[in-house]
Amino acid sequence: MWLSLTLSSFGDWLGMLAKLGTAAGLTVGDATQTSVAVSTVFILQLAPAALLGPLAGALADRLDRRLTMVVGDVLRFGLFLSIPIVASLTWLFVATLLIELVTLFWGPAKDATVPNLVPEERLEAANRISLVATYGSAPVAGLAFILLTLLTGVLDNALPFLAGHQSDLAMYVNAATFLVAALVIARLDIPPRTPRPRRGGLAPTLGRDIVEGWRFVGGSPLLRGLVLGMLVAFGAGGVVLGLGRAFVTGLGAGDPGYGVVVMAVFAGVALGVWQGPRWLSGLSRRRTFGLALSAAGVALVLVALVGDIVVAALFVVALGLFTGLAYVSAYTLLGLEVDDDVRGRTFSFVGSSTRVVIIAVMLVAPWVARFLGERTLAPSPHWSVTYSGAALAMALAGVVTGVAGVLALRQMDDRRGTPLWADLVRALRRHGPAEVAPVRAPRPAGGCFVALEGGDGSGKTTQATLLAEWLRERGHEVVVTREPGGTATGRELREVLLNHRGEEQPLSPRAEALLFAADRAQHVAEVVRPGLDRGAVVLTDRYVDSSLAYQGAGRDLPAAEVETLSTWATQGLLPDLTVVLDVDPATAARRRAGRAADDRMEAESQAFHARVREQFLLLAARDPARYLVLDASTSPEVVQQRLREHLAPRLPSPVPAGAGAR
Repeated sequence: MWLSLTLSSFGDWLGMLAKLGTAAGLTVGDATQTSVAVSTVFILQLAPAALLGPLAGALADRLDRRLTMVVGDVLRFGLFLSIPIVASLTWLFVATLLIELVTLFWGPAKDATVPNLVPEERLEAANRISLVATYGSAPVAGLAFILLTLLTGVLDNALPFLAGHQSDLAMYVNAATFLVAALVIARLDIPPRTPRPRRGGLAPTLGRDIVEGWRFVGGSPLLRGLVLGMLVAFGAGGVVLGLGRAFVTGLGAGDPGYGVVVMAVFAGVALGVWQGPRWLSGLSRRRTFGLALSAAGVALVLVALVGDIVVAALFVVALGLFTGLAYVSAYTLLGLEVDDDVRGRTFSFVGSSTRVVIIAVMLVAPWVARFLGERTLAPSPHWSVTYSGAALAMALAGVVTGVAGVLALRQMDDRRGTPLWADLVRALRRHGPAEVAPVRAPRPAGGCFVALEGGDGSGKTTQATLLAEWLRERGHEVVVTREPGGTATGRELREVLLNHRGEEQPLSPRAEALLFAADRAQHVAEVVRPGLDRGAVVLTDRYVDSSLAYQGAGRDLPAAEVETLSTWATQGLLPDLTVVLDVDPATAARRRAGRAADDRMEAESQAFHARVREQFLLLAARDPARYLVLDASTSPEVVQQRLREHLAPRLPSPVPAGAGAR
C-alpha cells in the first residue's frame, strides 16, 4: 500500500507540473493566454473537490475499495497518456477535469483502506507514513520534472514524437506510475468490509458547510482574524499558482526553471512546518501566525521584484518557510480554540472556503496582470528595470498578504504591552540550551513518579484520588501530594503564592517563580525522593511543567531561565510519566465558576489560561514518550480508564507500605 501511495502521489505532483508545462507550451508567445491556461488547469484541479467532495466521499464509501483504487489508477493512466497524444488545449482541460473527478473517488477509498490493514496501535505511524508518501514525493517529482524536461531535448532527435513540447516525456512517465500503482493494489490482500446502512442522506453540501462554519467563526474575534488571515494567505497562493509559470517564463527559465521554483517552495514549506515551531517555541502561536504571515508577504514581494531565477528561488524558499510556519500555527490554533462539537464543521468550512478563494483569485489574477501590463522603472538615466504584469501582480499580492498579517497580529495579540521585537529575540534565544547545566542527583532506584498537569479546572485532584484508589487495590504504597503545599513549608508558601494580594503589594513574576522553586525544592527533598526510595508510587498534583506553563508562558518569563531554576531546585528529578489533562479555557472557567475564586491563578484572564494550555501541549509534543495528553472534557471515568491503561505497563512490582527503604 505504501508503494502504491508513493507512486500515486509522485504521479499527482509530476502530472501537475507536466500539465502546467503542456498548457504553457500550447500557448507559447502570449503571456496572458499562458496565465489563463495555467490558471484554468489549477481551477479544474480544485473545483471538483470544492464542489463535489462531500458527495463523492459518500458515494465512494458504498463501493468496493480495492476495485475503486485499481480502476481509478487505470483511468488516470489512460487520461494522462492521452494528453500528449491529442496535444490540444481543450482536451488538456477536459482530461484534467476527468482526472480530478476520478481522484475524488480514489482518495476516500485509499483513506478508508489504511485502518483495515494495520493494528489500531499502529494507525498513527501508518498515517505519518501516508503523509510522507503524499508530501515527501513533491520535491522528488520536481527534481524528476527538471531532469525529464532536460532529457527531452536530447531524446527528441531519436524520438520524433517528443519534439516540440518539453513536458511530453514527463507526462508519459507520469502515466506509467499510475499503471504500476494499479498493478500493486490489484495484488494486495485487502480485507473485505461489511457495508453498514447509512442515515441522513449522502453528505452536507458546500453551501451548508460555509454557512454553518462562518456563523461560528464570525462570533469569535480571534477565529475571525485567524480565518481571514488564512484566506488572504491562500488567495496570495492562488496568485502565485496562476502567474508563477508566466513569471518564470519572463525570467527566461522555461520548464526546468519552473521545476526549480516548485522544489524551492515545497522545501521551504517542509522546513517551516518541521522546524519553525521549534525555532519560535517561546513565541505565542497567535504572534507566530501574524508574524509569519507578514514575513511571507515581504518574501513574495522580493520574489516578484528579483530579476534572476537563482535569487528568486532563494526567496521562494523563504516564502515557503514562512507560509508553512503560518499554516501549522493556524491549524494548531484552530484545534485549540474551536470546541470539539463544531471542530469538524469549522475545518470543513476552512477547507471549502480556501478552495473557493483560490479558484476566484486564479480567475482574476491573469486579467489583473494584463491590466497592470509591463512597466519599466528608470530611477536614473543609466539604470532601468522592467517588470512584467505577472511580477507586478505577485508583488501586489505580497503587499496585501503583509498587511493582512499585521492586522491579524493586532487583532489576535495575546501579549499586549510586550514589544514584539523583544519577544521575538527572546524566543530565538530560548531555542538554544541553557547557559548553566544544573547538577543532577542520581534517580532513585525504586518507585514510580507520576505528575498530573493541566490548567485550573482540568480535574487533576479528581484523577489523583481515583488513581490512588486503583493503585492501592493493586498493592502499591501510594503517596499523593501537590504543589504548592505538599509540605509544612509549602503550605505557608501556598498562602503567599495563591491567595489574593492587594494592589499595593503585587507579587512580581520573578518572585513568584522563586517561591514556587523553593516550594518544589523542599517538596522533592521531604516527600518525593523519600517515597521513591521506599518503592512507592508518588502522585503529585503539579510539578516542573506548571512553572514552565504558568510562569514561563503565562507570566512571560524566559522559559530557559524558569527551567534552569526548577532543574536546580529538583536536582534534575523528572517524573516517569507526566499526564496533561487538556481542556479548553472556556470549559475550565465554567467548572471553576462553582467554587470560591480565592486563587490568584484561577482569577487570571482567558488569554493567560490560553497561553498556559498552549505551553502544556507544546511541552508534551516535544517529548511524547514521557507525556500522556488526555482530553479532560470527557467524563472523569473515561479519563481515568485511559490513564490506567497507559500507566499499567509502566508500574514496578508493588512494595507494601511500611516495607522500609531499600
